[in-house]
Amino acid sequence: MTGASPQLVAEESVRRYLAGDAAARALGVTVSHVAPGVVTAHMTIRPEMLNGHGTAHGAALFAVADIAFAMACNSHGRAAVARSCGIEYLAPARSGDAVTAAAVERSVAGRGGIYDVAVTRDADGLLLAEMRGHSRLLPP
Repeated sequence: MTGASPQLVAEESVRRYLAGDAAARALGVTVSHVAPGVVTAHMTIRPEMLNGHGTAHGAALFAVADIAFAMACNSHGRAAVARSCGIEYLAPARSGDAVTAAAVERSVAGRGGIYDVAVTRDADGLLLAEMRGHSRLLPP
């Protein structure tokens, strides 16, 4: 997309990434907002995503956060992968809860990037988890 605006590059990059992400499709992840380095993704917690306590498995919350992170770091039109991620779980989600993962680029230096992702419950905005992801751009 040579010559396209950064916004158009972001939208097309995220569209292509999401179309190829089988895990995101299987989890029912959708996207409502895209900008360069920024993505807002959504998912509803289903019964098969619950742990032994009857709350959302950490893997489910991590998945939606990681998918939002992946799309944000790939939104500049260059292929990027996760180098590392850390997550803090703050509150439980339950079956039927709609959740939102908002990924925001904090820094890009050379081939490395840092992204913060807040996972919230849509019903009341409760912060469920915070993830920080470090990306690495692949060579062209």
